[in-house]
Amino acid sequence: MPFRPRAKPPVSAFSNLSADHSPVDDLSKYSSGGEDQGEYAHRMKMNAIAVVFLAALIGGGIWIVDVMAQQRKNQDCALSGRRNCSVLAAPTGGH
Repeated sequence: MPFRPRAKPPVSAFSNLSADHSPVDDLSKYSSGGEDQGEYAHRMKMNAIAVVFLAALIGGGIWIVDVMAQQRKNQDCALSGRRNCSVLAAPTGGH
């Protein structure tokens, strides 16, 4: 993708900037070149690893919150003096 330079701004509050100096670096380093393909591939692999790690971290956090909520319900049940606070799976239809 070719990058086109912007048109020069009219003289205004930025008149102290020289005409040759741009506050933005040259964008040619982002054009598709052969020498940076290894760096790009490495960056994409690291991004994929980061996404997998964050997904595992979020999944683990949700699991821990679920276990803590279940433990709180069991503890509240037991502390109120009730018995058989564990949830039992009822058999579903059939013979």
